[in-house]
Amino acid sequence: MRLTTKGRFAVTAMIDLGLRHEGGPVTLAAISSRQNISLSYLEQLFGKLRRHEIVESTRGPGGGYSLGRQMKDITVADIIYAVDEPLDATGCGGREHCGSGGQADSNRCMTHELWTTLNAKMVEYLDSVSLGDLVEQQRARMIQEGGSLTVIQGKPVMSAGTQTATV
Repeated sequence: MRLTTKGRFAVTAMIDLGLRHEGGPVTLAAISSRQNISLSYLEQLFGKLRRHEIVESTRGPGGGYSLGRQMKDITVADIIYAVDEPLDATGCGGREHCGSGGQADSNRCMTHELWTTLNAKMVEYLDSVSLGDLVEQQRARMIQEGGSLTVIQGKPVMSAGTQTATV
């Protein structure tokens, strides 16, 4: 199995949004800047996330994206599936024609059950990890590194020691 850039960027951007959602809608330009992800790529990803009701968009001044559901109700699997990322380790895409050169009438390859079981375990695991879990892990990491993320006057800020910066 390989998780492509599309899935990794979508999960990363959703963690960024989750960290800052209490301050109101978050712009893709801000996520792009913080996470070093192309703005046009984020626009494509968030269009798909919006169609799957994982995020909501707000137009106009002060607009951006907010969570479409509670963080605890959004799983990593939801995010990956929303951006059309297949979770399949089989060589045949689950169609069971992997035995001899991809012919439709051929048998499954000898390792088909291994990869099918791996697919099921991956989906089971990614379905058990919520966006809320990932956001809490990131907050704990930020605190451990000497900073914190708080909302002051509706704006998320990252503080580290005596310095405070808007994020």
